[in-house]
Order: sequence, then structure tokens, then C-alpha cells
Amino acid sequence: MKIVQDAHSTYKNNKVIDMKCPAFLLALSFSLVVAGAQADEPRRPECIAPSSPGGGFDITCKLLQGGLNEQKLLNSPMRVTYMPGGLGAVAYNVIAGQKKADPGLVTVFSSGSLMNLAQGKFGRFDESAVKWLAALGVDYGLVAVRADSRFKTLDDLAVALKQNPGAVPMGAGGTVGSHGWMRAALLAREIGVDARALRYVPFEGGATHYTALMGGHIEVVFGATSEVAGQIEAGTLRVLAVLADERLPGKLNDIPTAKEQGYDVSWPVIRGFYMGPEVSDEAFAWWRGAFDRLFASAKFSQQVERRDLYPLAMAGGELDAYVKRQVAEYRQLAKEFGLAE
Repeated sequence: MKIVQDAHSTYKNNKVIDMKCPAFLLALSFSLVVAGAQADEPRRPECIAPSSPGGGFDITCKLLQGGLNEQKLLNSPMRVTYMPGGLGAVAYNVIAGQKKADPGLVTVFSSGSLMNLAQGKFGRFDESAVKWLAALGVDYGLVAVRADSRFKTLDDLAVALKQNPGAVPMGAGGTVGSHGWMRAALLAREIGVDARALRYVPFEGGATHYTALMGGHIEVVFGATSEVAGQIEAGTLRVLAVLADERLPGKLNDIPTAKEQGYDVSWPVIRGFYMGPEVSDEAFAWWRGAFDRLFASAKFSQQVERRDLYPLAMAGGELDAYVKRQVAEYRQLAKEFGLAE
């Protein structure tokens, strides 16, 4: 299904920055000259993570914060602000409706944000209401349980869901229709279970669904690879499957995909930033130049990879086109599950 292949294909088709590519270096030099000539650095740089501390949104803000500091691109340190609510809906409405022109304010989005946009969950604003700035990485969905869970494999979970889907409490960030729920729904469809029969518990995001898992309030989490490295290393979490087309490189390579276990489910999660719709072209260009500097930094790429993200260089018009295409495809997927007309 195309909807779950775009980000993976983008990563595999050399969207990871090749720092030795002459064309890229020329474009980088030009963008930096343009950005430097047109705008000064923002005086009050701020990154909004539209969730509680912890989790993917927070990680993405912290990566940008660290990268800007390491590259010495800011004289004033970037602050990270948490704005939970509707898995990004509150923040999106604030940026699109109130802080339209703030030159120092960037806000994190993910594929989950786009899924909610596709279903109209961000209120009166659609995917054209902001300026899509840059994406810095992609990670993948996963299915995880506690290390002492009765479920040792994805097949074990499938058997239990077939017997009684309502007897297995599971959770993710977001309500029914969110990207967390959609991963569970796609797996249920593969198993042959009606997604509406699942015992699904929604969480706001951050690390709350993992806390619930560790506390025994749910048995299964549909999360993302960038969120669980610490728990895997500590031995408190068992990942039954990663939702990628093929095994991931590095320290997650020993975790099987759902596909190789017979369940055709893949779910890449793009992570990036947007700005207000009335931010000046000059301010936007400064941020574009800053991201080009980060994309060209081997140290920054290493920081991204340490968070179990896979570098993804996409910005400006290219990112805008990707977002519009992805939202359209998410709308179609929502219709398939009876979530939209």
C-alpha cells in the first residue's frame, strides 16, 4: 500500500544527505548566502513539542535544539515548550490562528499529525494553513509488550486477538482514527479481526502509553522505534515486530518485521517542523539555511541515528508536496476504516 511506502522509499532512494555531492554543496552554499543576506537569526527561538515531555515530539525538538547549539547557529539558546492537546491540534491552531508570523517559532509534526489533519481533527485549519519547513528523520511503528508478557511473538498476539479481541487491552498515542490506532487497525485487518472490536485505550502522547504498559494497565503498545531504545536495552520491553518493509539497520536489526512474520503492515513515521503561515520569506529562508547546515553535518546525522531515527533531508517545496500527498492518502485510508465519508 503506497501510503506506508513513501517515507521508506524516500529514505532508500538517497534522500539521506550525501555530503560529498557537488550539487548539494552548491545548493547549500547558495541557500546559506541567501538566508544570511535576507534575515538575521531569530531573537527568541522556540520549539513547540505538541505533547507532554517524553516521546517522539520531545525527541524531535531536543534534536533540533542540540544541533543548533552544536553548529553555533544561535546566540540565544532555543527553548522547548510543551503544548499537549489533541496530538498536535492545540499547537496547530495556536500557530495557524494566533502566532502566524512569529519568526523564531517552529513546531514539531509527525505522520500522526498528518493523519489527524486528514480527518479534520485539527478544527477549521487544513494542511494548507501553515508553512511546512523541514523534516529531519523517519522512524517506524512497532508492536511492543512488557518483557514478562504472555505474548512472546506476534503470532501469540494474533491468536489471542482472534479468540477474543476485547480481552487484550492495548494502547497508543491518540484516539480512534489516530496513527497509533491505525497501526493496530491495520494489524487487526491482517489477522482477520474487526478493528472496532479491539479494546483500545487512547493516550495523549509523550511516554504515557509506555508508563501504562509498565504499570500493567494495558498489555500491548503500538509505538515507534525512536521511543523505546532505553527500555529495550534495560530489558523491560519486548518488541514483537517493527512495522517496516525490511529489517532496520543497526541495533534494531535483530527485531523481526511484521511482514516477515506474515502480516503485511508497514508504518513509517516522518518527523519534522512547520512555521506560521505569515512568517516572512526572509525568516523562513534563515531556517532553511540552518537546516541545510544541520543536514550537512556528520555529527548531527549521528545524533539523529542515536535516537533510532533515520536521516531524511526534505524541506520547503518538496516537503510541502509530500505533506499534501500524504494527507490525501490518509484520507483514503480513513474512509476504508469507516472514519470519514
